[in-house]
Amino acid sequence: MFETIKEDIQIVFAKDPAAKTTWEVIFCYPGLHAIWLHRIGHLLWQRRLLFLGRLLSHVNRLLTGIEIHPGAKIGRRFFIDHGMGVVIGETAELGDDVLMYQGVVLGGTSLEKTKRHPTVEDNVVIGTGAIVLGPIIVGRGARIGAGSVVIKPVPAGATVVGVPARIAGPKEVERPRVDLEHGKLPDPVLRAISESLDRQSRLEERVRQLEMSLAWTATLTMPSSAGGAPPTDRVNVRRDVRDALKEVIDPEMGISIVELGLVKEIGIENGDVEIRMVLTTPTCPLDGYLIEQVRRRLRSIAGVKRVEVTLLDEPWG
Repeated sequence: MFETIKEDIQIVFAKDPAAKTTWEVIFCYPGLHAIWLHRIGHLLWQRRLLFLGRLLSHVNRLLTGIEIHPGAKIGRRFFIDHGMGVVIGETAELGDDVLMYQGVVLGGTSLEKTKRHPTVEDNVVIGTGAIVLGPIIVGRGARIGAGSVVIKPVPAGATVVGVPARIAGPKEVERPRVDLEHGKLPDPVLRAISESLDRQSRLEERVRQLEMSLAWTATLTMPSSAGGAPPTDRVNVRRDVRDALKEVIDPEMGISIVELGLVKEIGIENGDVEIRMVLTTPTCPLDGYLIEQVRRRLRSIAGVKRVEVTLLDEPWG
């Protein structure tokens, strides 16, 4: 028993950088109190003292804001950070070294007296406000993003986000020390939109090339009296460039980069076009995608020979 209590205290220091002293952990961490009270309630439940076990879980909820049914099976070194609003159902099973944040629900989807709550294997991280429903298995080392609703089994090592939750990251059972960086979780919907826009851009570029080829063929077959095609002046090129930039959509915002104010300067000289632009955030994950879209759009304009995109080191307003 004392070894288990020691492990519970040590895991708090390992998982929460805010923990300073042992006395603070013992007296000021409701997640730790909830686990200790649950172990007593679970022992009563196993000995068929159902009412006493359920009563203790109710007292546990009043004191900590965390509701754990005494029938739930919880492994070693389980840590609930903050904890308020956590609900763990009767037939839920949790492995070792599981990290859970506030507002998490491990709920059931059936009214039958069978296994109806999730099984969470070792080293799983469940983000704030996540909901896991039904007798599904969350594989070892998986990560569930904040606010996700999980209704299907999660493979070992996978990262899932969204409503309903979808696999958004590579399967990696072995992870670095940082368990879950909430602000850096991938967005599968945004990735799908970006790929769709990229495919659409390629098709539009192909259509423009075909239109230019047809126009050039028509010019060659015209009578000599009609003369050649007039040279494209700088004003028309600038107008075409700006129109093309309006077609480049930032997937994260759903608005063109011109309307967002990302394009700061347009320089045109002898068929060479230079675009100076800023990003919405310094670490924009789509910077390469946006730059390639700008180049692709502008290269399809008649009279444009070379395109250069420069990112300015200034904040987006």
